[in-house]
Amino acid sequence: MTTESLTFRSDVTVELVKSSASDADVLFAARVSTAGEQSLDEVKKDPERSKGLINYLMRDRHGSPFEHNSMTFFISAPIFVFREFMRHRVGWSYNEESGRYRELQPVFYVPDASRKLVQQGRPGKYVFVEGTPAQHETVSHALRDSYEQAYAAYQKLLAEGVAREVARSVLPVGLYSSMYATCNARSLMHFLGLRTQHELAKVPSFPQREIEMVGEKMEAEWAKLMPLTYAAFNANGRVAP
Repeated sequence: MTTESLTFRSDVTVELVKSSASDADVLFAARVSTAGEQSLDEVKKDPERSKGLINYLMRDRHGSPFEHNSMTFFISAPIFVFREFMRHRVGWSYNEESGRYRELQPVFYVPDASRKLVQQGRPGKYVFVEGTPAQHETVSHALRDSYEQAYAAYQKLLAEGVAREVARSVLPVGLYSSMYATCNARSLMHFLGLRTQHELAKVPSFPQREIEMVGEKMEAEWAKLMPLTYAAFNANGRVAP
C-alpha cells in the first residue's frame, strides 16, 4: 500500500436527496389549534402573508408546528464527525455505511491550510488560532503516514481471511464514512444552534470545525426550502423553538 493508493480530502459532502418541507407546513400545523379542518386552506395560501405567525411561533418557542416536514441528506465526512453528529437523537434518523458488510475505501481526512490548529486557553474558555506552516506540514505528514500504515494493516488482515468487522478495528476516525440523515426543521435548528457559530446567535457555541462545515451546507439547503422559517430562526437568536 502506497500513499498514491489513498485519497485525502479536507472537505465534506452534503446533498439534499429528498424533502417535503415548506413554510406552509408550519402554518397549517399551527392553525389547526383554532381553525380545525379549515387549517388545510393554508396549504394553498401564500405563506408570505403569515410570516408574522411564523415569527411569533419562533419567538415564543411554540415548537411542534416546525416538526411537520422532512429533509433527507446524504453526507460524506470523517467518522469523528459522525460520532458527534449522532449525539443528536431527537427528531433524527440515521443509516450509515457498515464496515461489517463492505470493504471500507481508503479515503481519509487531512485538514487544509485554512484549518486552525492551535488551541489556546482552558476548557470552557479557549479559542483556536492559526497554525504555522511548519505545524500544518507536520500534521499533514503525520496523518498521511498513519493512514497509510493503518490501511495497509487493514488490507493485510482482509487478505488473510479475517472478518471485515474485526479488520476494521485498525482504521482511524479520520476515515471517511457516508450516511443518510433525516430530520425536520425543529431538529435541524437545534443542531445548527449547537454545531455552528453565527453572529446572530444569542447563545454562543463552540463546535469542532469539521461538523460545522456539515452544518453550514445543511443550513444552506434548508434556507432555500423554508425561507420564512429560516429568517425567523435568525431573527430570534438562532435558538430552536
